[in-house]
Amino acid sequence: MFDYRTAGLSEVDRALCHFAVKLTRQPGQMQKTDIESLHAHGFDDDQITIATQVIGYFNYINRIADGLGVDPDDWMTLPRDQWLADKARNYE
Repeated sequence: MFDYRTAGLSEVDRALCHFAVKLTRQPGQMQKTDIESLHAHGFDDDQITIATQVIGYFNYINRIADGLGVDPDDWMTLPRDQWLADKARNYE
């Protein structure tokens, strides 16, 4: 839940998460090979474009919130066990 590398995701989902992390943390280090890796996992150009836009949008919104000192809602900072319990109740 907190680390995509140990979350039991498919190889395709892990590749997309890896792309998102790199784009978030090291945007200036993105290379053609990052796109090629997504192609190798079955993503087409439209899917990569949409994913990149969503990743960029969330990075933008988070930076605006951080820059303005906006505090996260209470549900965003729940302890892990409480978050899991609440999530489980939503599926009952």
